[in-house]
Amino acid sequence: MLPEHAPFSPDQRLALDALVTSLDDVQRAWLSGYLATGGTPSAAASTVPTAAAGAKLTVLYGTESGNSETLADRSVKEARKRGFQASMVNMADLDPARLATLGNLLVIVSTWGDGEPPETAATFYHELMGSELDLSKLSYSVCALGDTSYEKFCETGRSIDAKLAALGANRVTERQDCDVDYEEAYGGWLKSSLDAIGPAGGTATTAMAVSAPASAGFGKSNPFPAEINDKVLLSGTGSAKENLHIEFSLAGSGMDYEPGDTLAVLAVNAPDVVESVLKAAKLTGTEEIDTKISGRKPLADALRDDFDITALSRNVLKKLAAITTSGDLEALLADDAKEKLHAYLVGREIVDAIEDFAPGGLSADALACIFRKLPPRLYSIASSPLAHPGEVHLTVAAVRYETWGRKRKGVCSTYLADLVKAGDKVRVFTQPNKNFRLPANPDTPVIMIGPGTGVAPFRAFVEHRAATGAKGRNWLIMGDQHYLFDFSYQLEWQEHLKNGVLTRLDVAFSRDQPEKIYVQQRMLQHGAEIWKWLEDGAHFYVCGDASRMAHDVHEALLSIVQSAGKTHSQAEAYLEDLKKSKRYQRDVY
Repeated sequence: MLPEHAPFSPDQRLALDALVTSLDDVQRAWLSGYLATGGTPSAAASTVPTAAAGAKLTVLYGTESGNSETLADRSVKEARKRGFQASMVNMADLDPARLATLGNLLVIVSTWGDGEPPETAATFYHELMGSELDLSKLSYSVCALGDTSYEKFCETGRSIDAKLAALGANRVTERQDCDVDYEEAYGGWLKSSLDAIGPAGGTATTAMAVSAPASAGFGKSNPFPAEINDKVLLSGTGSAKENLHIEFSLAGSGMDYEPGDTLAVLAVNAPDVVESVLKAAKLTGTEEIDTKISGRKPLADALRDDFDITALSRNVLKKLAAITTSGDLEALLADDAKEKLHAYLVGREIVDAIEDFAPGGLSADALACIFRKLPPRLYSIASSPLAHPGEVHLTVAAVRYETWGRKRKGVCSTYLADLVKAGDKVRVFTQPNKNFRLPANPDTPVIMIGPGTGVAPFRAFVEHRAATGAKGRNWLIMGDQHYLFDFSYQLEWQEHLKNGVLTRLDVAFSRDQPEKIYVQQRMLQHGAEIWKWLEDGAHFYVCGDASRMAHDVHEALLSIVQSAGKTHSQAEAYLEDLKKSKRYQRDVY
């Protein structure tokens, strides 16, 4: 292909001929653009399918922590580059019947907890699952976000994908299931989906690859090393808990936040946990391995900094089975052994599986291949930026427990409790939570339900309303185990009561009397007053444990509405309307 007068030696010409003839049209166009721009990857271009002029595309998202919304926004921007009239819609704002009118649809949805749809997407999800729509004119693809440490990984996305197909919709590309480290998988899915929809409009020169946006500062792709200004033990002597108040400096980060947002913390694994995994695998930790995350390094360093070495899941066991000859493990992963697998996973960690199914040990490379990237942990922010300029505060409960004869601990909570101190730096980034926001009207009353560390965002709410001079009434119902040991931020709440920012405070300390009392019992005791506040336009917020508390609080609220004269179905509809109008918001985990 290259002429003899080209400025290359005969050997180079032969090599280039061999390379260029092996490339397809897209690869040649990309290489041409890359070389023409002086080798700048971001400027490299290629010929890709584009949409017919004016073709509409809807990107529908369901989100809990904001990741799906962020990816939906990026998807819309990429689609518009290709000529689509693209728009994004929250599942909370869409009637499933409208799907039949959309034409082209990309769905990006996360799974919350163990198989549940995101809070704001629940109504859409359940209505879709029960519908009998004709979607034969809809073309779609689904990107499902999830966490492989949960048994029902990406369940919401899987279910939506299957239901759309069952209703006759045309799946243009296969569903992409993404773990917590989703960038590469998402980028490939978006490109293939837009390529599949695009040919109706021909081709155009545009960016070939869909990748994470370049970092313009500190954020998710470039965490900020925040210095710890202060760390205080909130729990008193005699408490069964270990609740901490931690203050970080954001000076020089360029990051900001609002009350209701979260702070992501990138922890490292504890030395004793690393040692236990190395011991189980019969390795020293000095072995060198290659990681996709941070290059070549000693195994012990990679286990400490890069990998999730604790969370055991079916996915981890499948990887372990691929590198062992354990018949017992193969039997556990069989399709007819789901109950046995579930029972095995409860309370165990990866170290247990290595000991059980690889008693002879593993090579360093084999060990590394069973892990996923260590994900950040998200914490509800416990401060207002107006009350604490240049700082962000967290309320953290150190998680420690024992199962199967082994002491366990939360990776991030005990990292913050045990491994760092004031003056140390911790990698963090802020993440918006648009589904947990104070009312836009400062005169609107709010009711806040926050047991345990669930009180964290309400400290931020009350501080913010004090700083802005908001006139709306504020009612906090909080709880924990003991008044004397576990009354987090007691002096602050009392000061807010004294100056009138906090209108009302009710507490539920469950272990201070023979019969346990929780926040939901306090709600029922004051149900008539809660109803009055709701009828006055109050917003209702819940933060804390999702497994039991959030359900119990919801049932108590449902009972309060029924006590006001509503039937059960009317009460459910009333609460659903509160959710749709963003007057009932939950931040549960």
